[in-house]
Amino acid sequence: MGMSWAYDPSGRDEDTSAGVLRQALDLGVNLIDTADVYGPFTNEELVGKALAGRRAQAVLATKVGFVAGEQRLRRDGRPEHIRAAVDASLRRLGTDHIDLYQLHRVDPEVPLTETWGAMAETVRAGKVRMLGLSDVTAEQVRTAHEVHPVTAVQTELSLWTRDALTQLLPFTERSGIACIAYAPLGRGFLTGRFRSAQDVPEGDWRRGNPRFEDAAFAANLPMVDRIRGVAERHGASAAQIALAWVMTRGRYVVPIPGTKNPAFLKENVQASEVRLAPEDLRVLDGLPEPVGARQ
Repeated sequence: MGMSWAYDPSGRDEDTSAGVLRQALDLGVNLIDTADVYGPFTNEELVGKALAGRRAQAVLATKVGFVAGEQRLRRDGRPEHIRAAVDASLRRLGTDHIDLYQLHRVDPEVPLTETWGAMAETVRAGKVRMLGLSDVTAEQVRTAHEVHPVTAVQTELSLWTRDALTQLLPFTERSGIACIAYAPLGRGFLTGRFRSAQDVPEGDWRRGNPRFEDAAFAANLPMVDRIRGVAERHGASAAQIALAWVMTRGRYVVPIPGTKNPAFLKENVQASEVRLAPEDLRVLDGLPEPVGARQ
């Protein structure tokens, strides 16, 4: 997402971003996640160009469910929108099928069964292999699953956003549904890269995030220092410890950290080699809830 939208605009370069995506494949990463609303539209085009000639190496995931291009994003779960959007995504991605097609948000104005039924049509038409949901409740997953199998659920999950651990994740684990953890690094906060709210670049949406406001930022910073304490014992970075913790949350949990930086990409991939000890987990599980509303 950050390659085209929302995060630090000064760091965006299409050639560099495409190179990072190809490097990810070289390092064994195969899940590439995007959405039609990122950009809007330009992120899918970027991913399509990066995967040219290497499409078979990727599990390509994208999302639908917003009307983009307006001043304010609007949810749209109407079947006719789903049908038009999947064809547009296929064109932008330069592919004949999407491996995982996800409903970005449930539209409260349209019954979920209708939206999900339209998404199931894309599978029957051969345009999509599997379906997923994003930012939903366990009950909504259950409702959709009765219409067509849910392969994956995407939710924010990190050391500073643990809501999913109470109901959603136990349900997906029991059901054999994958959990794709977005923002596993707390939108960059848990890496320790930022030491004050003023370190966040101008034009970056995090400037308006309640957890990045001055007082909340200062209150949350000790969390990073405790993560660094664990990292030092492993000769790892704070980011690697944060990712390793996410990977201990269940058999089917897959974190998807985003980056435009080749060095950070390699660092993130190496997090899979970190093995947290019981005492590490006690420290990490005991971290306080962050100050500031999740956004």
